[in-house]
Amino acid sequence: MSQEPAVPAAPACRVAFIGLGTMGAPMALHLLRGGHSVTVYNRTTAKAQAWVAQHGGQWAPSPADAARGAQYVITCVGRDEDLREVTLGDQGAFQTMAPDAVLIDHTTTSAELARELAHAARERGLHFIDAPVSGGNLGAIQGTLTVMCGGDAAVFHRIEPVVKAYARAVTWLGEAGAGQLAKMTNQICVAGVLQGLAEAIAFGQKAGLDMHAVLGVITQGAASSWQMQHRGPTMVDDQFDFGFAVDWMRKDLGLVLDEARRQGASLPLTALIDQFYGDVQGMGGGRLDTSSLIKRLR
Repeated sequence: MSQEPAVPAAPACRVAFIGLGTMGAPMALHLLRGGHSVTVYNRTTAKAQAWVAQHGGQWAPSPADAARGAQYVITCVGRDEDLREVTLGDQGAFQTMAPDAVLIDHTTTSAELARELAHAARERGLHFIDAPVSGGNLGAIQGTLTVMCGGDAAVFHRIEPVVKAYARAVTWLGEAGAGQLAKMTNQICVAGVLQGLAEAIAFGQKAGLDMHAVLGVITQGAASSWQMQHRGPTMVDDQFDFGFAVDWMRKDLGLVLDEARRQGASLPLTALIDQFYGDVQGMGGGRLDTSSLIKRLR
């Protein structure tokens, strides 16, 4: 069986990393440990200073300062408006990035914003890759994220070795916005799997089954999934502190449903599960992991 050629290790580069949340902080650390010169920026300055004090590298007081002289600027922030601020704002990275530098965005945003930033980058002689990730906080810590990329193919091949510092799979999927559309597809699948898993566990528990034993059996068969293997046992034990919060999933599903309306796509199950996540928020569970869907069934 033929195998894809190995991606060569990236030579040491000057990298700016903007956004040190639950995903960004470990991702930036992988870059530093990979030998890159890393300058970090975070909206809460104390967080950036603490990261540098613990790990090394440099911190900058603004995205523009962090991006100055960097070959690659990597963003991992919260929402569309946050990404606009750190790229296009008065102190945004686009103000100081050198010609031919690349901005790699790991935020989950609208595809429209990805296309807007790709256009803005081209006008400035820069490059932009939308590169949302899947794998959660654990994947960021372990360096095993899946990255879905949109943008120019030649630029993708430039950034691939750098992103491999914290990713297991980095895939080009088409023009700007394709990465974000792929991430939306991912979130549709995740939401559906988690709702099915929640209903199965709640059903089994009401029936008096030992659900740890049941999961041990069915993870060996056709029902198995990453969510079942990693979140099924913790759902049984009522544990929901695993990094990707309900609030963020609702943000993502809002992007999905907005895009579906633009495309004329029917997503009845996704829309229903979005409402279920709203129920979890109403129960005070906005910061719980997305597997907390089961709480509304208990």
